[in-house]
Amino acid sequence: MKHIYSIPELRHSIPDSAFCPSVPLSLFYFFWDIAIIAVLYALAFYLNSVWFLPFFWFATGTMMWALFVVGHDCGHGSFSHITWLNFLIGHLAHTPLLVPFHGWKVSHRTHHNHTGDIDRDESWHPLTESQYKALSLPAKIARFKLFLIVFPLYLFVRSSGRDGSHFHPNSQLFPRGEKKNALTSTIWIFGFVCFLAYLTYINGILFFITYYFIPYSIFVIWLSLVTFLHHTETTVPWYRGKDWKYTIGALSTVDRSYGIFEPIHHNIGTHVVHHLFPTIPHYKLKEAKKSLKIFLGDDYLESKESIWRVFFRSARECIFVPDTGGMVFYKKDKG
Repeated sequence: MKHIYSIPELRHSIPDSAFCPSVPLSLFYFFWDIAIIAVLYALAFYLNSVWFLPFFWFATGTMMWALFVVGHDCGHGSFSHITWLNFLIGHLAHTPLLVPFHGWKVSHRTHHNHTGDIDRDESWHPLTESQYKALSLPAKIARFKLFLIVFPLYLFVRSSGRDGSHFHPNSQLFPRGEKKNALTSTIWIFGFVCFLAYLTYINGILFFITYYFIPYSIFVIWLSLVTFLHHTETTVPWYRGKDWKYTIGALSTVDRSYGIFEPIHHNIGTHVVHHLFPTIPHYKLKEAKKSLKIFLGDDYLESKESIWRVFFRSARECIFVPDTGGMVFYKKDKG
């Protein structure tokens, strides 16, 4: 990076209009996602065909991921400037996905405040070489082989070196003033789990697996895949100590291209802008990106490479970082 940018100069390069959410438009995207999911379920029940199920599973799981992104905007306050509305829609979007809205909001806030910081980042932070070598075999399998499906476990125990549950209001994840909201989110989750249990009791376990668990698993894979791709790359640095700054951490994320899925999951591939300014609504990210790219030039990290090529390369080569150094890069396990 040729220059350490300040937030004011980066903010100045983006039009003010990009920072203004529209409540009607935000609500439209929320109800649009809900409507598509409802139509997919209606078709599945109406057709009652095993041949339709693979499409139903993938499409519904993908739309669950899109709905999560709307709730994600609520967590950042980019859905609207109305606190209670963000809280309500965030719960309505995340609870059916078994994600405690407030617990996730707090840990995700930590991720944004410390992006690229080896010691304090929350999502997909790297292990040091010594931490990696000290891992048990089951832990290595979970982290490096099953990482696309362990998100539900993360909600209970978080990731390596970060203790605390997203569900328990007395978890060390939550500052004192956050505990009441954390309990509220857990109550919402408990209510939805009871609803799922009732449906399973009435209709059987195969019904639950077919109409909830498999689409939910597709959602989990989407969430994990996208998060991994934006923060894991052999050429992108991580920082520690005094070498880390908010702006260089945010600028160490990577924009990815998801083709036809980009508008479906609400432009989440436009990730650099989002990390610098998380209060920009998803439907204004591309407007902000256009201006910011002109200002940053080559310092704006964007990849048009196939996400599958990147995924397999990063999964193979991004294993740990050196134990020392202010700016470090991923290394692979040559053993």
